[in-house]
Amino acid sequence: MSQYDHRLVESEVRQKWQDAQVYRVEENAKNPDGSLKPKFYACSMLPYPSGKLHMGHVRNYTINDVMARQLRMQGFNVLMPMGWDAFGMPAENAAINNQVPPAQWTYANIEYMKKQMMAMGLSIDWSREIATCSPDYYRWNQWLFLKMLEKGIAYRKTQVVNWDPIDQTVLANEQVIDGRGWRSGAIVEKREIPGYYLNITAYAEELLNDLEPLGWPERVKIMQQNWIGKSFGVRFAFPHEIEEGGTRIQDGKLYVFTTRADTIMGATFVAVAPEHPLATYAAKNNPELEAFIEKCKKGSVIEADLATQEKEGLPTGLTVQHPLTGKAIPVWVGNYVLMSYGDGAVMGVPAHDERDFAFALKYDLPIEQVVGLNNPEKAEALKAKPFTTEHWQEWYADKENTVVINSGRYDGLTVAEAILAVASDLEKLELGAKKTTYRLRDWGISRQRYWGTPIPIIHCGDSQTPGCGEVPVPEADLPVVLPEDCVPDGSGNPLNKRTDFLNCVCPKCGKPARRETDTMDTFVDSSWYFMRYTGPDAQQMVDSRNEYWMPMDQYIGGIEHAILHLLYARFWTKVMRDLGLISFNEPFKNLLTQGMVLNETYYRDLPNGRREWINPADVDLTLDEKGRPQGATLKSDGLPVEIGGVEKMAKSKNNGIDPQTLIDLYGADTSRLFTMFAAPPEQQLEWSETGVEGAARFLRRLWNFADANQAICQNANQAPNDLTKADQALRFEIHTILKQANFDYSRMQYNTVVSACMKMLNTLEQSAEISPRVMVESISILLRILYPIVPHITQQLWTDLGFEQVNQNATLGPLLDAPWPAVDESALVQNEIKLMLQVNGKLRGDFLVPAESSKEQIESIAMATPTLQKLLDGATPKKVIVVPGRLVNVVI
Repeated sequence: MSQYDHRLVESEVRQKWQDAQVYRVEENAKNPDGSLKPKFYACSMLPYPSGKLHMGHVRNYTINDVMARQLRMQGFNVLMPMGWDAFGMPAENAAINNQVPPAQWTYANIEYMKKQMMAMGLSIDWSREIATCSPDYYRWNQWLFLKMLEKGIAYRKTQVVNWDPIDQTVLANEQVIDGRGWRSGAIVEKREIPGYYLNITAYAEELLNDLEPLGWPERVKIMQQNWIGKSFGVRFAFPHEIEEGGTRIQDGKLYVFTTRADTIMGATFVAVAPEHPLATYAAKNNPELEAFIEKCKKGSVIEADLATQEKEGLPTGLTVQHPLTGKAIPVWVGNYVLMSYGDGAVMGVPAHDERDFAFALKYDLPIEQVVGLNNPEKAEALKAKPFTTEHWQEWYADKENTVVINSGRYDGLTVAEAILAVASDLEKLELGAKKTTYRLRDWGISRQRYWGTPIPIIHCGDSQTPGCGEVPVPEADLPVVLPEDCVPDGSGNPLNKRTDFLNCVCPKCGKPARRETDTMDTFVDSSWYFMRYTGPDAQQMVDSRNEYWMPMDQYIGGIEHAILHLLYARFWTKVMRDLGLISFNEPFKNLLTQGMVLNETYYRDLPNGRREWINPADVDLTLDEKGRPQGATLKSDGLPVEIGGVEKMAKSKNNGIDPQTLIDLYGADTSRLFTMFAAPPEQQLEWSETGVEGAARFLRRLWNFADANQAICQNANQAPNDLTKADQALRFEIHTILKQANFDYSRMQYNTVVSACMKMLNTLEQSAEISPRVMVESISILLRILYPIVPHITQQLWTDLGFEQVNQNATLGPLLDAPWPAVDESALVQNEIKLMLQVNGKLRGDFLVPAESSKEQIESIAMATPTLQKLLDGATPKKVIVVPGRLVNVVI
């Protein structure tokens, strides 16, 4: 053994693993006795191939790898696969900037990032690798879409979207910044275009109910519950006689949904979406309203934006009838009402809805109180003032402490009682009924973009020449292959210019037709990839191997995917079940959302008003006497920069650390050790250069200690079996630490596992006159406990110390599959225990007593210690306090 060289050790160990294909996993693996090993499927969310791994990737995959390695040693058949979420907008943007096809950029990034993953020493079964941009993968996206189309789960309808008029494309909500397209800067329009939807709302109740048994973080469950948004209320109609072309619009009924039917007598207006048929009708002879509607169409379709934007409206001049009183209710157009949400209309009750209250004040609409606090004590408890139309009070919307007033026959009813009564009356009038609704909307999967899964639809005929309409691509013609040589230029979908893709014949009538150029939302790709890992070469979507591995035992990924990705994956799983492809209901038994990696930020404000973010590696810090930052300068020019505080590592803040640089400088094991030790997996991790250096020092200490004991380990078989007191004391410490480490592994608290390993090494370094057999046992336990976290150095030491052949006449074999160390309970039984000796409350040393000593015996032994005899100097102590198992305190 020579001085520790992480480059040499890690490259040699990885090469041996690779040559032996040690991570290739097969189904139904067996133990030497022929029994089946229990399976365990541990999977990290697949990355987007952006070009380089970041520290968030390193942390995520290391957590997964630690789990996989430890479970393998415990006898599990463990699957840890990897793939690439390879479709999407970033590749198109890179193509525009670099004038290369997205495919070329994507495959180059995959190759580089795969090398980085291999350098981390991850136990990935690369034989199962997939890329979602491969036709072998996305053909099954297309196949299942067609099956959903057959069953009515997929359907086509018009949707309201964010449209960039310059780039000629639909923008995702996050691509609309201050009402403008993020790339073109053009004012974004609302536009109605046809697209394909998946009927996820049909599964809303099941998606909600099946959350509870899952081993997921509670906050993730709550986020999903809120997104599904189950509401109990009443859907009812405001009758009207508004006609167009001799026919009443919407059959003379303007429908709304409300969870507060108890306030129906306080309705003073109705607001409809700008796209609502009544708004369109009213705008025909109203230029001001027409202009307002056009303005609204340039607004956002994002619910979060609608909630925070200024509420604006315009009267239509139309009225509808109150369903219970017949009173005329004015109809307004509101910029905050979404046509895609419910019926595209809301009942305005200004007295008991804060949004409606503000709207009514702004436009001088009536505010009529119909709910009041039911007793003075409640009013006092809520610090409520009398009702006024001048300013809003929280109690106006209170449901628990109020009763209905000013509402005729409903007066005095509680909120719940009034809702039932109103619903019953509306049902008798055939104008409404109780209804359960969901915030969840059907999943629109059509994207007017190039780099994605082609939607397998052929359009036959047009407005001039009627044909077969939308025709599904025959199953035998799948996959519809995406051309990989297109170079987007930002002027819409390049597939519209590719005649070799666009032009085809109708499968029904054989006449010329054109392919659908919309591609699928990339959430489709990530909704089932984890099942394809189980059989990447399957001749169908999934085969029997999927039933062996799924449902997944542990899923690992960021909290940012807690809603849409997980929700869509759950929905996709349930659809596959209903189509008879699988037998399980949920894809992920357990979920870990790892914390973000944080780092310091530094910046300069430039004369043009922009802020330039500076990488921490390019900054020199000035520290005070306590090590606190007092100032910062840029290394290149020595001029000051501002300290921006600690934030998530991100390209936008230029505060990331390149994992490859870290691996080159310190090694993969140091990187892994630091990321596991710095914080529990679910908590945020703050980057620390000194922490990385400390991890590197620990590994050098481990190497040097093993080097110093190499001869002892290799000759342990010739040593006697008798245990000395020092041996017993060391075994007690080692097995006590092992017991805690095993517990921490079981709860994925890998930071405290590292602490246990550090304690173990400290204990070994401080132990003297230890027999070879006990030293071998102790070091082998340390290496096995530490191996899942730092596999390269431990594997090398395992081999160099002879543990593959020698362990008290027993062979442990390769570290990959070495038996996980078991706690020897007999080692935890002590004949003697160490107690602390205090004098007047101050620690003065320690002493040994027989484990079964009584208080009197402990006191007698303490009094006889040389330390106490010297301090007493013949005097009699005033008091002796014995705390069994811990200490003796002598008061003199």
